[in-house]
Amino acid sequence: MAVAEVARAYGASVVLVEKARLGGNALSTGAIPAKALVAAAAHAQAVREGGAFGIAADDPRVNFRRVHDHVEQVINALAPQHAAARLGALGVEVVEGTARFINRRAVTAGDTEIRARRFVIATGARLPVPSIPGLDAVPYFTSETILDNTRKLTHLVVIGGGPLGLELAQAYARLGSQVTLAENGPMLPGYDPELAAIALKRIAEEGVSLWPHAAVTAIQPRSMGIGVVVQNGESEQLLDASHILIAAERMPNLAGLDLDKAGIRMSKADPRLLQLSPALKTTNARVYAVGDAAGGQSVQAAVQQAHAVVRSVLLGIMAKPDPLRVPRVVSTDPELAEIGLNESSARTRHGIGFRVTRWSYADNDRARAARETYGLAKLITDRSGRILGAGVVGPGAAELVSLFSLAMASGLGANKLAELVAPYPSFAEIAVRLGEEFRRGEAAKPLLRQWISLNKLLG
Repeated sequence: MAVAEVARAYGASVVLVEKARLGGNALSTGAIPAKALVAAAAHAQAVREGGAFGIAADDPRVNFRRVHDHVEQVINALAPQHAAARLGALGVEVVEGTARFINRRAVTAGDTEIRARRFVIATGARLPVPSIPGLDAVPYFTSETILDNTRKLTHLVVIGGGPLGLELAQAYARLGSQVTLAENGPMLPGYDPELAAIALKRIAEEGVSLWPHAAVTAIQPRSMGIGVVVQNGESEQLLDASHILIAAERMPNLAGLDLDKAGIRMSKADPRLLQLSPALKTTNARVYAVGDAAGGQSVQAAVQQAHAVVRSVLLGIMAKPDPLRVPRVVSTDPELAEIGLNESSARTRHGIGFRVTRWSYADNDRARAARETYGLAKLITDRSGRILGAGVVGPGAAELVSLFSLAMASGLGANKLAELVAPYPSFAEIAVRLGEEFRRGEAAKPLLRQWISLNKLLG
C-alpha cells in the first residue's frame, strides 16, 4: 500500500493486487492487534502496581472476551484507512485475487492479466512452523491465531525469544497466565546486550520463566495438557503446558508467485530470500521487492523502501534505502528501541574509534515521579561527535529514538543535542543529558582545556 500511495502522489498509474485483507499482516494479525493486546495487559499490570502510589486494589479480574473485543475494535477502527475505497479515491486500481507471473512483463490475478513497466513484490510474510517431533499431533497457537483467543491460558509455553515472542509472553503473564519462554539461542539477538538485559530482567521479575539457549526437542500429546521436552544446557526437562505458542520470526511470503517464469532468482546465501540489489531490484530489472518480501521486519522499513523504489522507478534516482536509518522497537515493558549502530555493531565496524555515552532513567525527574527508573539510554558517536546510533530501554523509548533518528537524518552531532530545549519534566530531557555528557567528555580533552585557559587570559 505504501508503494501504491507514494507512486500515485507522483501521478503514476498503479494497480494493486491483494488476495486477502488490505493492510497486510500489520493491521490484521501483526503489529496493530499485538500492540492492542499489550496495551490491555499494561492496564492489568498498573492495577497490580497501584499500591506503590498509595492506591490499593485487588488483583485485576481479566475478562478475556472483552480483551479480545478491544483488539477487534482497534483493528476495525483502523480498517477504513486501508480500505479499497480509500485507495480507489486516490486513483489506485485494486484487483482482488492471487498474483502470479506469467512472463517477465506480466502477471495474472484471477481472470485479469496485468502488463506493466515495473512491478513491486510486497507480499508480506508467513509464519514458519519449526520441525519438532509431536508438534503436528497437538493444537498450538501462532502469533496470529493467539490474537483470537478469548480465555485464560493456564500455562503457556512460548517457543521463540524474538521481539514478538517476548511481547506476547509478557502480555499473557500480565493477564494472569503462567508463562515459560524457550529460545534456541540468545534472547533478542541483534539488540544491544546491555539494553536487552534490562528488559529481560524486568520481564522475568514479572513472572515469565525465560530459558535462553534451550531447544524444544519434542512435544508429547496427552489426554490433559501437553508435554514439552526442553534441552536446557546438558539437562533435559519436561514442562507441563496447557497451551503452546509458536513465535518464530516471520519469513518472506513468496510461494505461488511463479517467480521463475519472470526470471526472478532466490539468494544463494539464503534460498528463502530474494536475490536483490542494494536498490531492491530483483534479477528481473523490471521487478522490485519491499517490506517482508525484501527481508525487512517492520512497517517502517517497508515505508522507507517504498519511497526508495518509487524514486528509482519514476524519477530515475538510484535510491538505496539505508537499514541503519530504520528504528527497531520491541514493545515490551520496558520498551526497547534502537536506531543505527549499537555498541556491538559499532565495535565491529569502527574498532575503538567510537564513543559510548550513557544516561540512566534513574537520573531523570519524570522517571522518578512515575517510579519508572529502570531504563538506560546509550548514544553511539564517532570521535567527532557524529551520531552513529542510539539505543534506549525504558518508558517512551520509541519516541526518544525518534529524536535521534531526526538528528541523524539532519546531520546534527551529539553537541547539538545539548542545545535541545525539552519540556520539564519529560523523558525527552534524556536526549539533552546525553548531549551534555558528550560535551563534558570533550571538555576534558587537553587541547580544549588549553584553549579555555588561553581565552581566560585574554579576558
